[in-house]
Amino acid sequence: MVLVTGATGILGRIIVLELLKQGKIVRAAKRKSSNLEEVRKSFRYYTENPDGFFNAIDWADVDLNNKKSISTALEGISEVYHCAAKVSYDPADRKKADEVNISGTENMLECCKDTAVNKFLYVSSAIVFTKETEDGLIHEESELIGYETATVYAASKRKADTAVLNAFHEGLNTVIINPGMIIGSGNWKNSSGEFLRTFINGFYTFSGGTGCADVRDVAAIAIRLMDENRFGERYLISSENKTYMELSTIITKKLNKTKPFVLSKPVLEAGRIVNILTFRLIPVLRMLTRPNIEFLTSFQGISNEKITSELHYELIPIHESLMFHINNYLSEKS
Repeated sequence: MVLVTGATGILGRIIVLELLKQGKIVRAAKRKSSNLEEVRKSFRYYTENPDGFFNAIDWADVDLNNKKSISTALEGISEVYHCAAKVSYDPADRKKADEVNISGTENMLECCKDTAVNKFLYVSSAIVFTKETEDGLIHEESELIGYETATVYAASKRKADTAVLNAFHEGLNTVIINPGMIIGSGNWKNSSGEFLRTFINGFYTFSGGTGCADVRDVAAIAIRLMDENRFGERYLISSENKTYMELSTIITKKLNKTKPFVLSKPVLEAGRIVNILTFRLIPVLRMLTRPNIEFLTSFQGISNEKITSELHYELIPIHESLMFHINNYLSEKS
């Protein structure tokens, strides 16, 4: 049996679905407050039998900060896909991000010891790498970002990433994936889904950019890496590197909307100063920390050389990906 944590997230749900398509028995970890109906509805974008696959899922309420809860979920499990994460760039969420991303991952790894678990895939992120590289692209061997310059999310994911590497050296068969921005359907108010929703509904964009990948590719690659036992390795996943303006332009052209204006670094820095002068009382300005501004205004190109050369995998072009998921979003709002 396979356990997938973060199973209601934009990626976790697709890993669950693809494992079910392969005939695997899947236990899906969720929070008590998770909206399962939203997950069920999103399955229709990826299969002609959404209800059949959804009803085959063994759902389990799991508290990642409770080892007893984790141990119960791990009963009978031989493979783990650890997708659960708190995605936030708000300094006020640092404690929660650390609890889920760091402590939650450490607890998962600890509880896997002395169990039947023999495979563990961790969904990290490309943001754990520094953007300062000689060729302008990050590679699997690139330097990790410094904690002092990292966003709340990046700092917590880097620590969790390190914990998984340590677990491998202690004997657990682990593999790490570091996707760029994941483009998917559903979960529109959280994680990458919220980012895409912002691009669709917003009248502004940012001057930076990053590597992007379709959620279907990320899920398929994750499963293949586990099937091929590529332990002790990490893989960056990105189809194409795009500026946020390029992404916004594709979206606005599709929707016949006015081209957005760019919130430049000087504008964001001005907002950061206002945030300080107002004693951080304006919630939206609280997000304008130096690491967040750097994240939004710099370009993190991602190399996909390893994943394409070793797996000979053909990634979905970003324009095609955006058209597919925008249509899904519009169908829900119509």
